[in-house]
Amino acid sequence: MQITYDPTVNAAYITLGKEPRGLKTVEVNHDLLIDFDSDGVIYGIELLDARRQLAITSEPSLTIEAGGRSVTLPLAVTK
Repeated sequence: MQITYDPTVNAAYITLGKEPRGLKTVEVNHDLLIDFDSDGVIYGIELLDARRQLAITSEPSLTIEAGGRSVTLPLAVTK
């Protein structure tokens, strides 16, 4: 899994799988798009207006909480 953030367009992309040959994009709403491969498996999720959706402050990061533990990871900023 890879998460990237592009501050110039305020969009984040969560990549869940390997690059497929073909993608079908489904617009869930105006701020959320999901890419599916030809088998119907989710390849990635795009979040528009990402600062609001991910509560991004000055340094974009992702906090994962599971089993009573948490870890904060920096997001890769693309340009």
